[in-house]
Amino acid sequence: MDRDDTSLRVLSTSDLAGLDITLADVVDTVEQACRTLAAGQSDNPRKLTVKPADGHSVSYAMLGRDGVRDVLAFKTSYKHGLHDSRENQHYYTTLTIYDDTTGLPLAMMDCSRIGSLRTPAVSALLARECAAPDASTALVIGTGTQGRLALPFLLTTLPKLERLLLSGTHPEGIAAVRAELARHFPEREPELVTDLRAAARDADVIVATAGAHTPAAVEADWLTPGTVSILVGHGLAPSTLHRADRVIATSEAQMRVTGTDMADADGAFPAVDLELPAAVSGAADARTAPDQRIFAYNSGLVVTDIALGHRFAQLATAQGLGTEVALWR
Repeated sequence: MDRDDTSLRVLSTSDLAGLDITLADVVDTVEQACRTLAAGQSDNPRKLTVKPADGHSVSYAMLGRDGVRDVLAFKTSYKHGLHDSRENQHYYTTLTIYDDTTGLPLAMMDCSRIGSLRTPAVSALLARECAAPDASTALVIGTGTQGRLALPFLLTTLPKLERLLLSGTHPEGIAAVRAELARHFPEREPELVTDLRAAARDADVIVATAGAHTPAAVEADWLTPGTVSILVGHGLAPSTLHRADRVIATSEAQMRVTGTDMADADGAFPAVDLELPAAVSGAADARTAPDQRIFAYNSGLVVTDIALGHRFAQLATAQGLGTEVALWR
């Protein structure tokens, strides 16, 4: 990607929406970023957070470096209206990437699509590493942005899943989940469930992606031995964490920043047994016994955003997408 030191390629939401990328490509890119981090070749510092006292908004700033791609990037995330319904909230996120070999800027982009792909890919990797060997049933809780791609990504990393359960209450969201699954796996159909407790008892893999206002809250005593429960948004009660046999996180430090609603009455968390990068690198096993109930926390790693954002920048540049802005001229 040829650059100069005065301009910046800006990739809009519509620029990125037109790029075609397979689920397997996304998973491979995210997994490579985790392996690179585990090998000590990348940097993923703890995110910075700002939240007003009344909790009406939340902001994050993240910095990271991918040592294989030799790129450095800054990610920002700002959500406003947390007390309002989802349709009345405002959310903006950006990723700005620099070439750490030449020192030149590569691109600044809307990070929404990157996050919407990266997060379910990470959940799918957590499921692959943590699921029991005979896992056959998956339950997804929530039908928002993350819920809509959860099942296709799970089938990408766990192709032997037989039953696909869906818990949701919004008709538009349920229809969107069905449409996404049909687009990637036209032969598969999710089962809509209304009894969450029974569904959780049947599930070997649970991915909770619901919004903050959900009444859904799977309790630890609903789970059968061998279940892995993956928290992305909401839908799991704190007991699933505190009574788990093992706790896996993408990042223990970030879990303690963003997972405060899962802390106990004293604000404490159980120790994390393993982080995802170590699991995917083969340094250690996430599951060490078939009947363990595992809790996995997906808080995101900025190095995975960077790797996927760089992949999108490469695809966009090859197609001549984006707008050159003479920012430093």
